[in-house]
Amino acid sequence: MLKVYIVDDEPLARDELRYLLNQSKQVTVLGESDCIEDAVKEITEFQPDLVFLDIELEEGTGIELAGQLKDLEHPPAIVFATAYDEYALQAFEADAVDYILKPFEEERILHTLEKIDKLGKIGKEDVLVVPPLRNDHNGKMAFSVEEKIVLIPYTDILFVESSEGKCIIHTLKQEYKVSEPLVEVEKRMNFRPFLRVHRSYVVNLEHIDEIEPWFNSTYNLMMNDGSKVPVSRTYIKDLKKVIGF
Repeated sequence: MLKVYIVDDEPLARDELRYLLNQSKQVTVLGESDCIEDAVKEITEFQPDLVFLDIELEEGTGIELAGQLKDLEHPPAIVFATAYDEYALQAFEADAVDYILKPFEEERILHTLEKIDKLGKIGKEDVLVVPPLRNDHNGKMAFSVEEKIVLIPYTDILFVESSEGKCIIHTLKQEYKVSEPLVEVEKRMNFRPFLRVHRSYVVNLEHIDEIEPWFNSTYNLMMNDGSKVPVSRTYIKDLKKVIGF
């Protein structure tokens, strides 16, 4: 039996989630709270296997609470259940096993429970053991795409383009629109073969086929998929230093 605890400062949201969870015969809802202080106290006492956390709470955030729960002797698995899709990457980095959006749908809740059942197992002491998802740069990079976390091999990334305060990740197979600004993505790409070449572009040097001189002492990078990426004068020196031309 999966022991669950709910943290949400909206009574109607708690009621709805509890009702949907109770549709599964494999779930027991041990309790619920609307604030961090009560949640930490009861989760420590009840030792649930799984905690559903809202992001925006009156006294803080679910991200902060997740950090506190990781330090418990018996830390629960975490699922963020929220109306805010822009926190998906932070949830991933907090070792959440899933991220679901309000309004809740029964099919989505059941999918989460099935996912957790596949990831973890109930041991002899009835403790859920779930391997958390981690953004550990093991050859892939994590990006929040809609309400999912997509893992993209960094070798597949051609370039990243800034668009209206967000980003488009151009890969060998497709494009991904993510909610992060380019400056935040660049921080996570601070290793070769990635290089900032324009205020709106970060490129993967491994996918450059040609460097084409352009007007006003600038350049265009011809990527191996046929795309063109501009190089602004501000970043030409860095590009020449790295490539050596």
